[in-house]
Amino acid sequence: MSSNHKSESLQGAAPIHHADSASTHKVVAYQDAQAYELRHQALASIDQAKFGWFHVKACLVAGVGFFTDSYDIFAINLCSLIMGYVYYADAPGTAANTTPTKIDMWVKGATQLGCIVGQFGFGYLADRLGRKRIYGVELVIIIVCTLGGAFAGTTARGLSVYWILFIWRFVLGIGIGGDYPVSAIITSEFATTKNRGAMIAAVFAMQGFGIVAAAIVAIVVLACFKGAVDGDQLMLDYVWRIIMGLGAVPGLVALYFRLTIPETPRYTLDVEKNAQRAAADVHKTLGAGDGQALLPPTNAQPMQAQPDRPTWTEFYHHFKHWRNLRVLVGTTVTWFALDVAFYGINLNSSIILNAIGFAGTGTPYHALLKNAGGNIILNLLGTLPGYWVTVFTIDRLGRRTIQFIGFTVLLVLFCILGFAYHQILDKSVAAFIVLFTLAQFFQNFGPNTTTFIIPAEAFPTRFRSTCHGISAACGKVGAVVAQLGFFQLKDRGGKNAFIPQLIQIFALFMLIGLIFTWFVPETKGKSLEELSDE
Repeated sequence: MSSNHKSESLQGAAPIHHADSASTHKVVAYQDAQAYELRHQALASIDQAKFGWFHVKACLVAGVGFFTDSYDIFAINLCSLIMGYVYYADAPGTAANTTPTKIDMWVKGATQLGCIVGQFGFGYLADRLGRKRIYGVELVIIIVCTLGGAFAGTTARGLSVYWILFIWRFVLGIGIGGDYPVSAIITSEFATTKNRGAMIAAVFAMQGFGIVAAAIVAIVVLACFKGAVDGDQLMLDYVWRIIMGLGAVPGLVALYFRLTIPETPRYTLDVEKNAQRAAADVHKTLGAGDGQALLPPTNAQPMQAQPDRPTWTEFYHHFKHWRNLRVLVGTTVTWFALDVAFYGINLNSSIILNAIGFAGTGTPYHALLKNAGGNIILNLLGTLPGYWVTVFTIDRLGRRTIQFIGFTVLLVLFCILGFAYHQILDKSVAAFIVLFTLAQFFQNFGPNTTTFIIPAEAFPTRFRSTCHGISAACGKVGAVVAQLGFFQLKDRGGKNAFIPQLIQIFALFMLIGLIFTWFVPETKGKSLEELSDE
């Protein structure tokens, strides 16, 4: 008793307060230990789960978005061709039936400009507000703007149909850009460690199907309007609007599933600090077999702290260390370098289409039909196989390995195409087609896919979406450089005269991408927490 009074006189506090404080610390420590153990079990259940229906559903829900994205991006190429027959039918000389180059460039480039805004903005918001809260918003934007563009028209004074379409396409790009980080991160954070690369790659590979689908839809709609178009080519005004508007259909199908997908347990654990809800979500999504052990007793005390939202100050303090910054530099520079060439090399597609007899000649109907058919052939030759070879090999070969292979082969191919451009075309068009097809294959079985996957794995949960958005936005800056910058140079000295020099420049960018691949980690076979030291 005397010692207690002595303690009270020295410390200035009643013993009961010491007892309460100790008790509180024990409860907090106990809850912290419970939360830590629950977090460990939840993450282990996700990483080691059997590949099941939920994983397939996650890939399909995210993949439909990328199908829609690529459909919309590719469809504008066909729609711009068709619009030339409608709005420039009476243009003089060689300008007849052709959308002017600068207008065509800006209508197509509007989506890429919007993507930069969407990738950065949605990437940040998914870290700040949560994946679930914004997943589906980007798809709503895509659906609304796709339909809005399909109904674009000329205003009574001032704005032509092309300007209205530019505005719709820019906002559409914001939605498409937002889909990149959010879909990649949600797929990554729900995936098993063993199959994570294949799952993210499969989502991204849906782009190939979207491109082919746009061309098939164009052929079908053209066939439906054949008689009308042969009688009056201005009936093509219906054709391009239908092709564009149908791009909203896949998004409408996937919208409900996106809006109802649960928050990723990793975000719930590490940002919202709600271990019990994360455990319940794991149990709900993976099923009783994988998640039953995670459910805490019904009489357990809540294990939730205040949400700890990431801030830019925290972001700065994390990335001021070179070991962290070098990864972000690696993902941004490699994506930028890849997209310069990825979008620039397509300047040669008209040469390939002409060589295989699918150039746009003849009546409007036959010219457009040939163009759409030729693009299907090009994508089936190189693009689609490249995507799906990556899906089936990435978890065995590794991300860095495939990226190294891709950049190296592309460097060699672009040097050959750039420095021997005319010699190859003059002696063997078939050889040119083979080299061009190989380039498309190794872009997709290579950095076009891996630059999308690595940023979804290599960063902490708190910054993962932001960093993916920054990396993707840098890639789209490369696309803008190619589409709005290099496009202006290709006719320097004559029509297509500067293309060999442009391909040589693309080879230089492949070298840059190859060098900066050393900055990114190999993520194969490692949990997201191992990769980010969480």
